[in-house]
Amino acid sequence: MQRSTLREQLADALREEILAGRLAPGGEFTVREIAEQYGVSATPVREALVDLSAQGLLEVQQHRGFRIRRFSLADFRHMIEAQRLVRDGILHSEPGLSPPRVMPEAFTSIRRRAAAARQAALAGDLDILIAYDLRFWRELDGLLGNPHIGDFLDRLRVACWAFTVPLLRRQTRLAGRLWAGHLELADAVERRDTAEIAALLAAQRAHVLALAAQLADA
Repeated sequence: MQRSTLREQLADALREEILAGRLAPGGEFTVREIAEQYGVSATPVREALVDLSAQGLLEVQQHRGFRIRRFSLADFRHMIEAQRLVRDGILHSEPGLSPPRVMPEAFTSIRRRAAAARQAALAGDLDILIAYDLRFWRELDGLLGNPHIGDFLDRLRVACWAFTVPLLRRQTRLAGRLWAGHLELADAVERRDTAEIAALLAAQRAHVLALAAQLADA
């Protein structure tokens, strides 16, 4: 296995642990502890942890290791605002940054992700929702043809989930409380209906902001 591949796999595995709530905010660990846990050498672990730190999920503890970042409600609101600014810019930019015209079959995978995310959201199945929600947005953003925008938005979404997951895990019932507009958004993008896309994105932001505030005050 190539070291770069192992580095990426370790980063993905640790990211999943954070999003699953198995690595809680504020938790601390060292390179050695992670290396022993996964049975690998220290070098790819260190590289993976540095990558996650650059993505904002970890904080470096000088001479002590790493700590899982604890996001605040203010952080969450700022991240949602950053997403809004980028997406508003896309919707009002030159045609080159707008969703391109693509054949209907190109949306097959996006629709599959959207349907799975919607079903999981309505059922309150958080683990399945997170996985399909992230995939849905990654593929949708991939239509822009600009990987820098896609990477930036993906990091924000992961961080937003990192904030909300601990709050959502405390709830006994999530069915019907989570945003489930993935299919409607996919339809609007396929039609290139800018007004409908903007309305759906605004509704999604309002929903997640209201839910986050409610959960944080609970």
